[in-house]
Amino acid sequence: MLNKDFHRLLKRQLKKSGLDTLDNPAYTKFLNMVNDAYKSFDKDVMHIENILEESSKELFIANKKLKKERDKTKIQLENIVGNVGGVIFETDLEGNFTFLNNAWTEYSGIPLEKSIGKSFKDFLIGENIEGNKNFTKLFYNQKKDIKFIFKHEKNDQLMWFEVKSKRINDDEGVPSGFIGTITDITTLKEIEMELLKASKSKDQFLSTMSHEIRTPLNAVTGLTNILLMEEYLPDQMENLKALKYSGEHLLGLINDLLDFNKIKSGKLKLVEKDFSLDYLLENIKSHFKLRAEQKKLIFQIVKDDNVPNNIIGDKLKLTQIIKNLLGNSLKFTESGSIVLSIKNHGVNKNKVNLEFKVIDTGIGISKSRQKSIFESFMQANSETSVKYGGTGLGLSISKKLLNLQGSDLKVESELGKGAAFSFVINYKVSNRLDIFEPNMIKMQPNYEPIKLNVLVAEDNKMNALILKRFFSKWKVDFKIAENGKELLSIYESFDFDLILMDLQMPQLNGYETTKIIRELPNKNKAFIPIIALTAFAQTDIKEKTKHYKMDGFMGKPFNPVELYNLLKSYSKKDMKRKVV
Repeated sequence: MLNKDFHRLLKRQLKKSGLDTLDNPAYTKFLNMVNDAYKSFDKDVMHIENILEESSKELFIANKKLKKERDKTKIQLENIVGNVGGVIFETDLEGNFTFLNNAWTEYSGIPLEKSIGKSFKDFLIGENIEGNKNFTKLFYNQKKDIKFIFKHEKNDQLMWFEVKSKRINDDEGVPSGFIGTITDITTLKEIEMELLKASKSKDQFLSTMSHEIRTPLNAVTGLTNILLMEEYLPDQMENLKALKYSGEHLLGLINDLLDFNKIKSGKLKLVEKDFSLDYLLENIKSHFKLRAEQKKLIFQIVKDDNVPNNIIGDKLKLTQIIKNLLGNSLKFTESGSIVLSIKNHGVNKNKVNLEFKVIDTGIGISKSRQKSIFESFMQANSETSVKYGGTGLGLSISKKLLNLQGSDLKVESELGKGAAFSFVINYKVSNRLDIFEPNMIKMQPNYEPIKLNVLVAEDNKMNALILKRFFSKWKVDFKIAENGKELLSIYESFDFDLILMDLQMPQLNGYETTKIIRELPNKNKAFIPIIALTAFAQTDIKEKTKHYKMDGFMGKPFNPVELYNLLKSYSKKDMKRKVV
């Protein structure tokens, strides 16, 4: 008979088996143990159910809270995305829009429902994409980042937009599309165009002012040079030298300002050509030796024997840097010496490292001022500018010109004990055996008569007067025209060996006149040498004169030595020598 206290499951099992537990006390003891286990299990199950029920309630509350937070965040994101100033978009890999915010409709005027699913290309047709980029190259699988600018006209108003986008991947890392923004940059673009316009206006202003200043300056220096070439009273010598120096000093200041402006605007480029270092140094020596002797200074150029002569680099910029440094030393040295030293620091793969050093026994520079002297318009102290003059641009320009060539300018100095400015620059060694250079320009050449017939276009009366005086002294045959039309009329009736062409003239300017000459059917007349006369900075007109097939240019104010050597190089006597 079954014990009434047994667990229901145990009773059911015993009943099915038909066993009578009362006949076997040992068996009864075992069943009691099983019965206790069943009851203990029930308690455990009940406890677990209670725990699960409590946990379920907590999970339900947490889930409800999470849903609420999710919905709140979703609404916030939708509000942010919907009201953000720029367009936020998403496309598939083909560039079809899968998402757009409300800003899209505001900018394009097209409803979202009519835009989703369509390709971005459909909306860019007719728009001006900066850089003329091809649609097919804007969005494609291999491209990770996309950035371009386009302009869009809306209600007769020109607007500029910048598109930035990144490729996105799915959970498995496979590219799935692009996500990005379209931002209105109209204001920034307008500012950029205004700045560009202002920069061009500034360049034009500087170039025009340079021309206007150089024109009367040409008269001052030109007439001074003529007076120095003629007979004068002994007590007039100092006055004429002072006048000549003042004119050249003013010209140097103008050149410094123009160079500084071009360096700042990034328009100055390197022009690397074969040149003779010996020739360059000889010209520098002839330029500074006389000036040093006038101050009773010793001037020397010391070059190591292993320094190569024929090298490839920007000769003009090297000359300008060395002249700036020597000019500085000459200005600030009252007694003693100035030395230009050139050393070879080694050759590697056909490139040579050359060290140029200018050492003087001048006033020196204090340690505290050695960094600031390389800044624009800065000098060692306020008294320096008053006592010695200058803009304080020479060292700044030299440093920037060296930086442009991967070099730098260094200084070693003590106040009252002179200064040493140096730089190491890398040049290619030329494999040419010899480099032709014109005859060395002498400071005071013996002016011999020149057999030459020159046609000059010059509308400025004073410039024409100076040229007449020079030509008369050198026995040069010449005719002067006041504009391009008059020059063409004279050229039609007479033969000339050379044309000196002013670039700025009324009626027909120098460029237009040259173009007409180069197109003449008579080839002898069409290919006559034409030298541009200009008061503009050389970098302003160099490329343009080449474009119009001019043979060179002569800057104003005229340097009588350079003008004489130019004319002599085109004289019939010298031309025959060149042909032979």
